[in-house]
Amino acid sequence: MTVRHIVLVKFKPGLSDEEIAPLWEELRAIEGKVDGLGAICAGRSESPEKIERGYMHGFTVDFRDWEALAAYQEHPDHRALGAKLVANAQGGIDGILVFDFEIATPSQGA
Repeated sequence: MTVRHIVLVKFKPGLSDEEIAPLWEELRAIEGKVDGLGAICAGRSESPEKIERGYMHGFTVDFRDWEALAAYQEHPDHRALGAKLVANAQGGIDGILVFDFEIATPSQGA
């Protein structure tokens, strides 16, 4: 089993990609600090559908299981980053969407 953690952020107007980049660097710095944390991907939407509704940035983190996700949520580096994301999101926590779900591993099929 793999748990995919998806976070979409509607950053405050006027916040540049250069100001957002250090947040992604801080996110990637968590790699190797939480057992069961896998791939981290972050960036700006390039969707041709153009229906982001203001959520133009986001990231995904894959975890071995729900326990690894719970450990990540309690990790002090995650808490510090989360506070910075909330501080920079339009409307604070209202400018952030989180969605977690299990995905099939290649041996499980779809």
